[in-house]
Amino acid sequence: MDAPLAFLDSRRSVPASQLAGPAPGHDALLRMLHSASRVPDHGKRVPFRFLRIEGEARIALSARIVERSREIHPDIGEAALEKDRMRFQRAPLIVVVIARQGEDAKIPASERFSTASCVCFALLQAAQALGYGAQWLTGWPAYDRGILRTLGVGEDECVAGFIHIGTAQAEAPERDRPDPAALLSDLRL
Repeated sequence: MDAPLAFLDSRRSVPASQLAGPAPGHDALLRMLHSASRVPDHGKRVPFRFLRIEGEARIALSARIVERSREIHPDIGEAALEKDRMRFQRAPLIVVVIARQGEDAKIPASERFSTASCVCFALLQAAQALGYGAQWLTGWPAYDRGILRTLGVGEDECVAGFIHIGTAQAEAPERDRPDPAALLSDLRL
């Protein structure tokens, strides 16, 4: 039973600050997205889409984030601005998983967002399967309407995650994991 689950058990996030080039090429990315799209999807709505950010777009987005930080917080310090400046400059590729929410008479928005969240996790696994490191992040840019407009995220959409992908420059750190036995309970009626 353990052998087929060993890959899942070894999954770790590689911090974006430890990701560098090379990034997956176009074909490798499409292969990862193919696997990441095989998620539970109640009603077959495909309530997600992808936005690729790489190359000069990362620099331009970073500049927009710094500008927006100053708009929101006029007294922001240099350290916070530098953190914002570097958000999208470390990993060579960022895939934004955008959840399509909107109205749906049958499938609740929470279930459709859950599908997009599953895509984020599956994309992490696909990146690792192809030998890349990846990290799922959000942060304030995922919720700011000004940044969302810059990304082309519609009023009926939201960001499920920024998936930073690249080549790991260091061994991904392990962390304590929960004991599933401690989390499991049985319904007793």
